[in-house]
Amino acid sequence: MKNKNFLFEIDEIERKNLPYYYDYGKMISSIQKKLFDELDIDFQLYSDEDTSNEIWDILEEDLKEESQEVQLISYIYKEGETKTISSSHTDKAMELIIKPRITNSLYYYPAYGVALSRVVIFQSDGERDRDFIFAQNDASLVSFLQYVLKRKREYIKNYVTVFTDTDDGVETEIESITSMVSREDVFLEESLKKEIYRSIDQFFSESGSFFKTYDIPYKRGILLYGKPGNGKTTLVKSIASSIHAPVAYWQITEFTSSYTIKEVFTSVLKLTPMVLVIEDIDSMPSNVRSVFLNVLDGATSREGIFLIGTTNYPEKIDPALMNRSGRFDRAYEIKVPNKELRYKYLINKKIDQILDEIEIQQVVEATKDFSYAQLNELYTSIALEWHYDQTVDVTRICADLKTAQQKQQKKSWEEPTAPSIGFTGF
Repeated sequence: MKNKNFLFEIDEIERKNLPYYYDYGKMISSIQKKLFDELDIDFQLYSDEDTSNEIWDILEEDLKEESQEVQLISYIYKEGETKTISSSHTDKAMELIIKPRITNSLYYYPAYGVALSRVVIFQSDGERDRDFIFAQNDASLVSFLQYVLKRKREYIKNYVTVFTDTDDGVETEIESITSMVSREDVFLEESLKKEIYRSIDQFFSESGSFFKTYDIPYKRGILLYGKPGNGKTTLVKSIASSIHAPVAYWQITEFTSSYTIKEVFTSVLKLTPMVLVIEDIDSMPSNVRSVFLNVLDGATSREGIFLIGTTNYPEKIDPALMNRSGRFDRAYEIKVPNKELRYKYLINKKIDQILDEIEIQQVVEATKDFSYAQLNELYTSIALEWHYDQTVDVTRICADLKTAQQKQQKKSWEEPTAPSIGFTGF
């Protein structure tokens, strides 16, 4: 008997009349029949607009860890792929991995009464993936979503979530923290370093009890500025490595829009308390800055978020970011290392295995105004020369890098007198 709640049912439609709906509906009804045959449960189909990314991320993580929470009911197409080959690159090796395929499979979470299937739908203009979420009832799905968000917060602590604004919206990737940066690896003036880390630790201590005790809004923002190569990124990496909370990195591009701004903040709010890093925040397109400011000022839009902005060009920062509490509370200049910090950095690189104390002091004196990136390049040059020649001309290496630094600052790279190859008419 026809269900009066619906105008169309797949069993009463001929494919020639509604071909695309027929193919779609046939897929849904076949999955629901399979679930009923296997589990003796009538499943409802749900649409999810807010937590879809999290659901499929957790499914993938559960499959990778061979979790007992999820089980395979069946594959969809007999001729479709059932496994995926991928690789994992580290600084030591490349590992080839065979893992279960999410697409073309029907998975079930028995503890929550929820089934998931990502299916390829074939149409005249090509094929597309469709994500289907089935649940016994509303309560089952709510319980499952609570599991998903809790589970994601647990595993995401070992990763950095990277949001990149693209022409098609926000692209999200989960990147493993392969090289941990300790706080001892960060070289800053001691008072500045202490203040920044104290602010971080206080924010994540005892679920923000400090903020509740003193009736302070549970949100914080700091801006790190200074010339490139002086440790802003290293500082951020050390924060990610040393706190027990999720960390997200947002890559602003020319495609950043009011939509991507709201999508990023909607995503990170599910992981609070957490750190959101916006590198090169001065590159925020001018036409969406007011939207960004409004999101920062929202009553709950930043609750539980420790916001870190970085820039190499503080003069390009919109003054409105700094003139109101609750946006960026403090700005810290990450300066070129002084003599003491240059010495500590080089010793940390174990340059004393190559040079004696007099030579190290010579290097320290000769590298005034060098960034940490340039000091690292200097150390590499010294190590290479020592490795091949068993002797190091410290004076020459320092002079060469100093000259290169000056040319870079003045942008006075020598142009060739005549091209040796290529077109000359342009």
